[in-house]
Amino acid sequence: MKRIFITGIGTGVGKTLAAACVTEALKAHYWKPVQAGLDEGTDTRTVKSLLSNANSVCHEEAYRLREPASPHLAARMEGLTIDPAKIVQQANAIQPPDDYLIIEGAGGLLVPLNDDVFTIDMIRSLGAQVIVVAQNYLGSISHSLLTARVLQQTDIPVLGWIFSGAGHSNEADVVRWSGWPLLGHIPSAQKIDAGFVHEQATHLMEPLMGALRSSVAKSL
Repeated sequence: MKRIFITGIGTGVGKTLAAACVTEALKAHYWKPVQAGLDEGTDTRTVKSLLSNANSVCHEEAYRLREPASPHLAARMEGLTIDPAKIVQQANAIQPPDDYLIIEGAGGLLVPLNDDVFTIDMIRSLGAQVIVVAQNYLGSISHSLLTARVLQQTDIPVLGWIFSGAGHSNEADVVRWSGWPLLGHIPSAQKIDAGFVHEQATHLMEPLMGALRSSVAKSL
């Protein structure tokens, strides 16, 4: 199934921008199942504003929660419980027949969606491949490798890493230790717009397609 889940080593590491770049590169559809926090706009609206190809469609969220908090807590504050089955059902309904569906998560792999289900459980239920987004900061090596270790203990296929922000030699170490390829680095920029995203998507295209071909070969 043509699904790619964009997760991060934490919050605020550049997932939404990376998701926009991957969506633009593949001319894919985009979907964020759970949006927690509405005051500053939604990630879906942001991604839509950054795409320039005519094929991509940005789909409505399954859950839109007001509080910028962990999904399980934001839902609880509104008297709701996030139902993973509803998310899978909507994914099946919006999945394009011939194009990729890029799915953006909230935070990292162990962000709880309800009292029993975490993001990594939803990824498995969706049957998606994963791209991990990382950023270089004090402690990011541990956060990156903890994320890698959790994924390596599952049967979830990983396409590789995208780093964002300032570059650092740590990236090569994380790639080597994890055994997953580097798909690209999205640099810091004073102006983030559709032109910037298109440029970064162009850089991502070749390594991304190579990772997808390798994934197909491994599944045969």
